[in-house]
Amino acid sequence: MLVNVTPTGELDYRIAEEASSSADATEWTFKIRKGVEYHDGSTVTAEDVVATLKRHTDEKSQSGALGIVQGISDMKAEGDMVKLTLASANADLPYLMADYHLVIQPGGGVDKPDAGIGAGAYKVEVFEPGVRVGFTKHANYFDSNAGHADQVEILVINDNTARTAALQSGQVHMMNRVDPKIAALLKGATGVRIEAAAGKGHYVFIMRCDEPPFDNNDMRMALKYAINREEMVAKILGGLGSVGNDFPINSSYPLFDDTIEQRAYDPAKAKEYYDKSGHDGSPIILRTGNAAFPGAVDAANLFAASAQAAGIPLEVKLEPDDGYWSNVWNVAPFCASYWGGRPVQDQMYSTAYLSTADWNDTAFKNAAFDELLLAARGELDEAKRKEEYSKMAHILRDEGGLILPMFNDWVEGVRDEIAGWVNDPNQEMMNGLALSRCWLA
Repeated sequence: MLVNVTPTGELDYRIAEEASSSADATEWTFKIRKGVEYHDGSTVTAEDVVATLKRHTDEKSQSGALGIVQGISDMKAEGDMVKLTLASANADLPYLMADYHLVIQPGGGVDKPDAGIGAGAYKVEVFEPGVRVGFTKHANYFDSNAGHADQVEILVINDNTARTAALQSGQVHMMNRVDPKIAALLKGATGVRIEAAAGKGHYVFIMRCDEPPFDNNDMRMALKYAINREEMVAKILGGLGSVGNDFPINSSYPLFDDTIEQRAYDPAKAKEYYDKSGHDGSPIILRTGNAAFPGAVDAANLFAASAQAAGIPLEVKLEPDDGYWSNVWNVAPFCASYWGGRPVQDQMYSTAYLSTADWNDTAFKNAAFDELLLAARGELDEAKRKEEYSKMAHILRDEGGLILPMFNDWVEGVRDEIAGWVNDPNQEMMNGLALSRCWLA
């Protein structure tokens, strides 16, 4: 990565060692750290960085970072400098470069996209998709504060009982996405501790605005009022989270507007909007599965019950975990999903709610929202920028296809022999860095 973001929200320079911009934030320069070595022994260059970014601009790549790199109108390498010219100003550009899709690869990874060659603390030795990934230490990694173990391994264990048993027995040292129900049990287990970090992640139900009956905003509003958020935080998260408000930003983001009225469960108002929508009374199918998020099936059933109490015929359809992210998410008109959040508001909105975003899973297209996003991106006055973000939040909350009942804590099970753990609000497993930043005590 060019940069990471620290748990407290500052830039952590990695392959880039510094960044600077023009006064209007339309031109950015990144200085590439000298002597950073790839896993194959070659050296990271500014040309590699440019090639990597260009690869993600290809719409055929279906990159999750497409909405970020599309804003770059010109990119070039000059010696150890990468110079990026933006189509419009963006004061947050360095933070956007922390997107986990933008891993720097030799030649941008164009020739061998599946080679797995990067410049991180560990290099891939075993790759068995859906089973395990094995790594060995990258001996010449530039940062002595990471890569403490000789070998690390990621095991894929989907069954909650088997995952928990593996952690308790010491077969694994860390376990991500701990179901809150299991977290309560693990708190008393010998040799295990629960780590929970409040942050930007959120569990959601997404309606595609371009497919009936969700192309009718009255229907969307009916379902937003038909969900009991407090009940979900208590029963699904076990209190390890907070109530959401149908836009993907909370107080962990800078420039969050805490004056926006919190939407609450209101069956009478839900029924009013439902009747206004003119729906024919046929079942409204909500697709979900255990893969969507921990407790997703129970959450969907709670939603169905609260909606039916409002006279809305919501029915839950259980989908297999295998293929959920290819056959259901971003395909079905109404389904459960999750988002990990992003370091800054612009990135979250650009990735999932800009009209042209490849990962716009609600098919939300709103010209006023897009205009505000572009304006806020280049606004250097924080007061004006906060106002623009607030207007965007209102538009998405009242017109979008997102039902966001809860922000989840990152809940992980960690063996007592693991040292170096730091709770990080950015993403799960210490923003994905637990294997490289932790060690066995």
